[in-house]
Amino acid sequence: MSWSGPVPEAGPRCAPEAVPYPVTDVAAYLAGRWRVERTVDDLRAGVEGRFRGTAEFRPAGGGEPSDGEELLHVEEGRLTWDGTEYPASRTLRLRPRRDGTAEIRFADGRPFHDLDLRGGRWSAVHPCSADRYEGTFTTVAADEWYLRWRVTGPAKDQLLRSVYRRA
Repeated sequence: MSWSGPVPEAGPRCAPEAVPYPVTDVAAYLAGRWRVERTVDDLRAGVEGRFRGTAEFRPAGGGEPSDGEELLHVEEGRLTWDGTEYPASRTLRLRPRRDGTAEIRFADGRPFHDLDLRGGRWSAVHPCSADRYEGTFTTVAADEWYLRWRVTGPAKDQLLRSVYRRA
């Protein structure tokens, strides 16, 4: 997979060639607040959008994080699409495992994908109806990671590129 087009303020390291930063405990690494910048390219329609906002990984039960506790991944911000700005948000659930990996689920509990950043890079595939989501997660520093989703199928032909920086 190749990266094409700009990622807002991503800098020169936002590429698959970036040296991965191994993460022994994905939940501990992600816990806290991140700034998010994302491009959303609708390759079929030729339209590009941009999302800017925050992502917070916080204990699902509130309070301080504890070992093995599920984290909520809450993103909130503004999406500019075809010249119009909209509020945008999503919530996922991160269920840590003892080996430092995690299971990612949708807000309603349905399975999404696994996440293993022990090597600094992880690929995931998620079928959604007839569409296929292929994700690549790359951690590059203690405070920066990249996410790329390529979505193909009868309903979508999209490329989403995100940069997360610790707030």
